[in-house]
Amino acid sequence: MSFLFFRSRPLARRMLLAAFALGPVSLHAAPVVTLPELDVDAADTPPLLDRTENANAVSGRMLRQRALSSPDSADLLSRLPGVSLYGAGGISSLPVINGMADDRVATSVDGVRIPPACPNHMNPAMSYISPDMVTEATAVAGITPVSMGGDSIAGTISVERKDPRFARRGKILFTGWARGAYHSNGNGWEGGLSSTVAGDWWSLNYSASYAERGDYHAGGSGGRVLSSSYKTYSHSVTAGFHKDNHLLALTFAQTDTPYEGFPNQYMDMTNNRSSSVNGKYSGAFDWGTLDVRGYWQRVNHAMNMLDDKGGHTATTGMPMNDDSRSAGYNIKATIPLGARNTLRLGNSFDHQGLNDWWPPLAGSMMMGPDTYHNINGGVRDRLGDYAEWESRITPSFHTLLGFRNDLVMMNTGSVSPYAWASGMSSMGGMSGMGGMAGMAATDSAAANAFNAQNHRHTDINFDVTALAHWDATRNVSIEGGYARKTRSPNFFERYAWGQSQMASQMIGWFGDGNGYVGNNNLSPEIANTASLTADFHDDARKLWNVKIQPYYTYVHHYVNVTRLKVFSDGFDQLKFVNHNAQIYGINSSASYQAWSAPQWGTGVFSAKLDWVRGQDLQTHTGLYHQMPTNGFIALDETYGDFTGRAEIQLVKRKSSVDALRSEPRTPGYALLNLTAGYKWRMMRFELGLDNVLNQRAYQPLGGYALGNYKADGDLMPVAVMGRSVNASIMASF
Repeated sequence: MSFLFFRSRPLARRMLLAAFALGPVSLHAAPVVTLPELDVDAADTPPLLDRTENANAVSGRMLRQRALSSPDSADLLSRLPGVSLYGAGGISSLPVINGMADDRVATSVDGVRIPPACPNHMNPAMSYISPDMVTEATAVAGITPVSMGGDSIAGTISVERKDPRFARRGKILFTGWARGAYHSNGNGWEGGLSSTVAGDWWSLNYSASYAERGDYHAGGSGGRVLSSSYKTYSHSVTAGFHKDNHLLALTFAQTDTPYEGFPNQYMDMTNNRSSSVNGKYSGAFDWGTLDVRGYWQRVNHAMNMLDDKGGHTATTGMPMNDDSRSAGYNIKATIPLGARNTLRLGNSFDHQGLNDWWPPLAGSMMMGPDTYHNINGGVRDRLGDYAEWESRITPSFHTLLGFRNDLVMMNTGSVSPYAWASGMSSMGGMSGMGGMAGMAATDSAAANAFNAQNHRHTDINFDVTALAHWDATRNVSIEGGYARKTRSPNFFERYAWGQSQMASQMIGWFGDGNGYVGNNNLSPEIANTASLTADFHDDARKLWNVKIQPYYTYVHHYVNVTRLKVFSDGFDQLKFVNHNAQIYGINSSASYQAWSAPQWGTGVFSAKLDWVRGQDLQTHTGLYHQMPTNGFIALDETYGDFTGRAEIQLVKRKSSVDALRSEPRTPGYALLNLTAGYKWRMMRFELGLDNVLNQRAYQPLGGYALGNYKADGDLMPVAVMGRSVNASIMASF
């Protein structure tokens, strides 16, 4: 599995160096409780600003490059081996780990597992935090320790804000930073700031961010990519308290997205507000350490069509609303058992309540006269327990063994269509009423059939993880293991009931234009994964590194689809079903310090290469959205206060596709990206140029550009952004 972990402490920097290239989670670098951070007489800096010191210089600059290029926090991880992104809105990409995406990846922000509250998954977890606010990020692929979460089969992604800072005894600390950025393609603007005032036992921080961008232009003469604009802003206040080895932090946050276009969806997001409270306690005791999290979140979400898809006034478009409530806790105890063994015990509970309804549209015969209730009083509760044992059998041989149980309980209430068929039958012969009557009859029958079913589900899921790490020689380390991971279906996979064309095409986070129907009889997915990582390095692990990781995953009850019908426009109606599937691939990476001298600075070459294949073993088709062979070659240079990076991003032609979804094939491409930065006193200036040659290319995981299709009738994949000049300036104090 790939593992990334970065924060402003020397131990974590060493962990990042060892993990950036590739490899399962290092057993000796397991997560630890974070204790209070005291003032060290340095200005507070944005989390991704200064990651160039010591051994993590290459990966730190790579992360800054991604933060400069995009306000999408998921993009921070896009250069890691095994990680790619489903194309979506400008701040709402869905992370993919080893060929599996979205709900199959356990994603949390500030320790909170945030589920999507949208039938198109337009508001994923990482859309609620800007890259400027991220101080700690973790991506673990495949063989995930059970302590990092359950109810997922691909891996775990976790991002967190900076812990509270405190002054030295008897002092008052006032520190912070402010940043602004500009993107030429789409005329995008960003801003962020963070300010902390603290005493020796208390701390108060205010942070804010803002991002706005218009539709971007594709490379070459590709023109404008419609429905790619967005606007978002967020605020958070964190109060922290500490005494001795105990820390308590409370964060109150609100994120607003007034609009966000989705090029590969029929709908766009016309409002999204998340309000949340998050509490964290970390403490060290004689017996070990304790970490406790608690949270509450409310999401109000609205969809319709932006102007380039038909508008979202009171009498145009198609309004769709969601109201989600989430709450829960997570308790983890880490108990040393002598000098060589560590025991971790944990318990967690997550609750989500969801209502998804589509109000009638004034003056519309199709979308009215009543409200369409898609998910009515939906409830999804997850109760989890785990035990994990880490052992240093010898100085060069380490093991990790974990067991986890997750009890997932789901239910929902009765639903209703826009209009019942009985009320429409008398109008069936009127001009223009045939389609309306047909839609009413289809959805009425579907609603009656759904309401007659028992919707209650209780899934008892078990996970097992076994890892071993062996330092075979001073230059070779081998790590491998096995994991059994389980995921229960989400709300829409089980409960999306509408079977008319319009209703089903409003369901789906795949960007393929097809319509999706849920399946109340779905079983949980069970994935069995085996992987092996060979790590070759110099004696000091500083000059060069090569990692190669083959992996194989067999999934029982993989949630795939079967075709119900073909629509008149050529798209399909698909129903979620359980099939067996397999996914296999190789992740590889390398780095080499080519020079390091006062007169030349330090130059480091780095590269990655990923290959993955997925197959449905019952239909013998490729799995949807498998990234073609891809990687990058980069040179990073540090000379005093100057940093620079030149990168060639490489993607092979996408020829392995899911024929059942009519997934598009895309040509291969090579993009040149350049970035440079200079630090002067308390300021940092950064300049980047993405897609320097303005190459025309298409996103392999971007789906179809449905916004442009509606405007010009030409069905094409979503294009990659053309040349863009990105600039930022940051001041710290």
